[in-house]
Amino acid sequence: MFKYHPTRRALLAAGALSLTAPRVFAQDPVRIGLIAEMSGPFAEFGRQMQGGITVYQKQFGDTVAGRKVEVIIKDVGGPNPELAKRLAQELVVREKVHVLAGFGFTPNALSVAPIATQAKVPMVVMNAAAANLTDKSPFMVRTSFDYPNTVPPIARWAAEKGSKKAYVIVADYAPGHDAEAAFLSAYKATGGEIVGSVRTPLVTLDFSLYIQRVKDAKPDLLFAFVNGGDVAPAFIREYREKGLEQAGIQLVGTGDILDEAIIETIGDRSLGLTTVYPYSMHHKSELNERFVRDFKAQRDSKARPTIMAVAAYDGMAAIYAALQKTGGKSEGETLLQALQGLQLESPRGRIAIDAKTRDIVQNQYIRRVEKVDGVLANVEFSTYPTRR
Repeated sequence: MFKYHPTRRALLAAGALSLTAPRVFAQDPVRIGLIAEMSGPFAEFGRQMQGGITVYQKQFGDTVAGRKVEVIIKDVGGPNPELAKRLAQELVVREKVHVLAGFGFTPNALSVAPIATQAKVPMVVMNAAAANLTDKSPFMVRTSFDYPNTVPPIARWAAEKGSKKAYVIVADYAPGHDAEAAFLSAYKATGGEIVGSVRTPLVTLDFSLYIQRVKDAKPDLLFAFVNGGDVAPAFIREYREKGLEQAGIQLVGTGDILDEAIIETIGDRSLGLTTVYPYSMHHKSELNERFVRDFKAQRDSKARPTIMAVAAYDGMAAIYAALQKTGGKSEGETLLQALQGLQLESPRGRIAIDAKTRDIVQNQYIRRVEKVDGVLANVEFSTYPTRR
C-alpha cells in the first residue's frame, strides 16, 4: 500500500499552522520518532541509542498491549537545533508519531520542546543532560541523567581523599556550564578552593594552552567535562603528555571523558583515571550482563554499550510500561500520565521517573579505569544515591 507524502514546503506550512496529536486507531502501530546523530563526528551517539532500542525489542518483542511498536529514525547529525526542529515537525505532521525520542544534545532537545508541547506528544530524552531540561515542556520525560545530580559525588569523593585545591575545565555550552556550577558548589561546600576555571569550545582538539594553565596554577585536582568523539581522547592525551599526574595533579571528571565507546581509543592513558557516571558496562547485575551480551550480539564482540544505549533501552522500557498501564492507549496526555512515577529495573540499577519533574532518579557511581581480563574497564567502586 502506497503512502502519500506531501511536499516539504506544504508539510512545514501545515506543521507551523497546526501541530496536533495523531489520531489513534486500535489496529495502528505505536510510532516512535527517534531524532539522533546517525552520521558525522557524533554518529556513535545515534548508533548507541539505536542499539539500546534494538536490544530492548529483541528481548521483549515489538508488540505491547496489542499494539505493534515502530521506530522511525531521523538523522540530525550533531548539535543542530534548526534541523532537529524541522525533523520533529515532519515526524509529528507526516509520520503521526505518538512519541518523540532521542536527542543527543541539549540544544536539539530545547528546540523540539515547544513542538512536543503544542502537539501534546510525549518526548523521551535519551541523552541531553542540561539542568532542569524537563521544565521546558510538560510533555518531556528524561531517561538519561543530568549534571547537577551526577557531578557533586565526585567533588565530595575527591575532598574525602584529601583534595584541597581544584581547577575546572568544561565544554562551553549548557551541560558544561551545569557541570561547572555543580562542581564549584559541591567542592566549595567541602572547604575546597577553586584556583581556576575555563570553558573550551565544544569540538576543540587543541588543549595545550588550557592544560598549561592548569599546570601553572598548581592545583591538586583537575575536574573536567568534555564530550566524547575525538575531543576527550585529545584532552586526555594532552593531560598525560604535559605530565600533570607527575606534577601531583589528579584528573577526575564525568564519565563523558572516558566514555565506553572511546576508551579503547584512549588506550592505556586512561588507566587509573576516576570519573562519576550513572552507568558502566561492567556494572554488576544479571540484567546488565544480559544487556551487554545482547548489545554485542547485535553489533560485534568488541562493541561497548554506553549510557546512551542504556538510556534508550530504558526509554523503550518506560514507553512499554506506560502502554501496558494504559491498555495500549497512546494519546499524548494519557501516555504522559502513565510515564510519570514509573519505577523500573535497569541495566544500571533501579531507576524511577519522578512523578512531578518527569526526570530520572538513579544512583551515581564513582569508577576507576582498570584492566579486567586484559580489557580496559570503568570499574565502579563507590555508589552515591541521587539527591532530589
